[in-house]
Amino acid sequence: KAPVSKGLLLIPSALAFLLTVVFPQYQTFFIYNLQAVREELQVWRLLCGRLICLDLKDTFCSSLLIYNFRIFERRYGSRKFASFLLGVWILSALFDALLAEALRSVFGVKVDVLPSGPLGPVFALFVPFFCSIPRVQVTQVLGQLAITNKSLVYILGLQLFTSSPFMWIITLNGLVSGLLYHHNVLHMQRVVFVPGWLAHCGSFLLEPLFSTAEPTHEAVLGMGATLDIQRQQRMDRLDQQMLLSQFTHMRRNPQPQVSYCRMSFISQGGLMNWTRFFPSLRHRRPANNQAQPAQQGPPNNLQEVSEEQVARLMEMGFSRVDAMEALRASNNDINMATNFLLQH
Repeated sequence: KAPVSKGLLLIPSALAFLLTVVFPQYQTFFIYNLQAVREELQVWRLLCGRLICLDLKDTFCSSLLIYNFRIFERRYGSRKFASFLLGVWILSALFDALLAEALRSVFGVKVDVLPSGPLGPVFALFVPFFCSIPRVQVTQVLGQLAITNKSLVYILGLQLFTSSPFMWIITLNGLVSGLLYHHNVLHMQRVVFVPGWLAHCGSFLLEPLFSTAEPTHEAVLGMGATLDIQRQQRMDRLDQQMLLSQFTHMRRNPQPQVSYCRMSFISQGGLMNWTRFFPSLRHRRPANNQAQPAQQGPPNNLQEVSEEQVARLMEMGFSRVDAMEALRASNNDINMATNFLLQH
């Protein structure tokens, strides 16, 4: 559930389309005009000018970025996510005015109008994205250029960054605001946040509008947050049953040992079926070490794991047991082990 992200996706996009196609005469009220703020004291433009993107290209790119950044609302909760957006929205507005005034006073560069829309908070979300989301290599281009699970998001950010001559001001102030709030400089997270009563009111109003119906047939172990995760859970259970039957057959009919990695890698359209690589770690518990041999995974002659790699996985939030089993099964390949642990 990500009602704040859904609201940021649907409401500003719909209003931007209406202002561009149906009511273009009202666009003047949403122009981010710093000159009017400075000379005519139209302070309300700091609010209206940073709500709706008047350029549909900016609307499209920012919507895609917000869709990718919805993982933070699911991870930290809607209130904390909304507090981050509120904090960086206020800070970036302040930095926009200060930087524009500094450029005018020191270099004689007039910055009268900046790109409209909630672009500062969008760029600020790159800070937790860079700091919190692990980088997993997917493939390589020309043998040297690495393509990771984060490359598309950075490309979208670069496209948004190059869409306007003064977009660099929005980008710089958004990143600085994100750094200050993310690292809680001067205890900003205690100063600027969404109050509890406002969070309850928002939950009462937004969740009925943007929530989806619950599954009619709930699985015993619970369902994932997306359709892809639900399919992966079903595949996981089916593969566990297949692994149990394979190990039972191997115990009854001993054969020469075959490379576990060779038996485990199953490629489908160029993608690895990780659930066949080794059994899911989600349902394992330390107390189950004496479970059935069929659920023990690969043979006992596994190589030692690197403590440095285990420490890196534990820094990402995984337990030591899961990290060690993932590294053993992936032959100490940190990228492969991380990819599996993230999918489970």
